[in-house]
Amino acid sequence: MKLLFDDATFSFELVRVLSYAPFGGADVNEVLSAAQRIKSGDFESWYNEWHRLADHVAARADAFSKAGQPLSASNTYFKASNYYRAAEFFLHGDPSDVRINDASRLSRMTFQQALKLSAITYEKLAIPYEDTTMPAYFYSIDEQPRPTLIVHGGYDSTGEELFFQVAQSALAHGYNCLTFEGPGQGAMIREEHLAFRPDWEKVVSPAIDVLIDRPNVEADKISLMGISFGGLLAPRAAAFDHRLAAVICDDGVFSFQFGQAFAAHGGTSADFSQVEAKLTELMQQSTNVRWVVENGLFTFGAKSIKELFEKTDAYTLAGVADKITCPVLVCEASNDQFFKGQPEMLYNALTTPHKTLMKFDAADGTEEHCHLGGLTYFNERVFNWLDETLIK
Repeated sequence: MKLLFDDATFSFELVRVLSYAPFGGADVNEVLSAAQRIKSGDFESWYNEWHRLADHVAARADAFSKAGQPLSASNTYFKASNYYRAAEFFLHGDPSDVRINDASRLSRMTFQQALKLSAITYEKLAIPYEDTTMPAYFYSIDEQPRPTLIVHGGYDSTGEELFFQVAQSALAHGYNCLTFEGPGQGAMIREEHLAFRPDWEKVVSPAIDVLIDRPNVEADKISLMGISFGGLLAPRAAAFDHRLAAVICDDGVFSFQFGQAFAAHGGTSADFSQVEAKLTELMQQSTNVRWVVENGLFTFGAKSIKELFEKTDAYTLAGVADKITCPVLVCEASNDQFFKGQPEMLYNALTTPHKTLMKFDAADGTEEHCHLGGLTYFNERVFNWLDETLIK
């Protein structure tokens, strides 16, 4: 979908910001006004305009709060959080850039201020993880035992963003929701410098542990959703932790191996210096390639393209998907610019009898990666599936 920008990556990220408007994460006109001032394909321009808008909206929220208008302040802080998130999105080519953590912290701070002033029942959690903790939010409906959905993102999302994308819909459909950031994500990579790991069950199992004995959680109805790259990570976890009642892949991903992806797009060379040269050339020509590689180096903790290829080689569900025993929903977007064809690969590799391939397309405005721009309809179908699955 082309929206304001000729650059497909900038257009998609603009759709992403706007996608959260129905959930209180954006106002259409202020978003479009900021976007019109951004130079297409220019990462600095992108940062400057979103940060300027975020500061402006956060100042409005401060004014509401000082005036004793908590609801207005809360609603406005939520939007500022989304705009700060967008601001630092393209900065990861230089991990030492202080603006990455500054904007990330502002996104988190404004989000938490919004929650404090809202009527939402939530807890900030620190999930024990090896020698540290993973940041999480637990949103609950009441004190009655409820089915609960765990949600984590993928290659670039944050725990705060998941509130708009999934958590609100989960609550509306009668589910508690735990959102968290694991290694390679959010504050875990920005502040803890912990990169992605392929054995994702070591990340999800601690999240299940903090839920399993809660009185308002039905222990046999804990499900997991992984978004984007999380569409590989979540089923990986489900293959080894069988306490999950269901897993949702938004969208399904079978392989995240950079080497195979490079070969699939015509890249061939026994000399890796030529591979690096070719990718460097492509990064200069394509915003999407540049961002994918730079963010990969950042989130996988790789110091070179060669090391990135080596680190991602373990990210495949070959020999893993057949170990999943719970029901699996594999979602597919017809215009997915990142993982086209991968949902069917995952679906075909599953041996559980309870598997569903759910396709979305332009007829319903859900054809983009992770169905951004059509989240209300997407979430309705997903939670209807989950309702039917947990009842069986």
